Amino acid sequence: MWDIDDLKRMIRDVPDFPKKGVIFKDITTLLSNAKAFATSIDLIGDRYIDRKVDLVVGAEARGFVFGAALAYKLNAGIIMIRKTGKLPYRTVKTLYELEYGTDELEIHEDAISEGDRVLLVDDLLATGGTAAATSDLVHKLKGDVVGFAFLIELTFLKGRDRLGEHDIFSLIKY
Repeated sequence: MWDIDDLKRMIRDVPDFPKKGVIFKDITTLLSNAKAFATSIDLIGDRYIDRKVDLVVGAEARGFVFGAALAYKLNAGIIMIRKTGKLPYRTVKTLYELEYGTDELEIHEDAISEGDRVLLVDDLLATGGTAAATSDLVHKLKGDVVGFAFLIELTFLKGRDRLGEHDIFSLIKY
């Protein structure tokens, strides 16, 4: 069985991406290793297996990868939150802050029913903007947020401070 340190070793640091001074945590090396990917899904999924999750919400785009695998493990449905204009049916939108400006995310208006127990999943918790926006959309549709699950958390950016009193789980912390 692999542990967290083994998984950390599977993540490649890419200096100066997407801009000078940033060290990007590249998870493609972890995803391409079947054992590392399965271990990460199992470790995150085990935390929520008994929490009666109805739906897993994945944020575009890497959240889809982890969200779909976790939904399968938890015997739950998968919902995709996308950038504006990517979903074919009527949507609910939310505006959120980026480092330099704003962006919008949307979800189908009928994706979540009142009282559905929802786990929000993404690959990375950085400043918390995207995660807070996904939570906003779930609350607009009257879903109950079971928690947030991330593969990686960049703790120095304090993103969890934007997510309120929800359960927040990050498998790997930097």
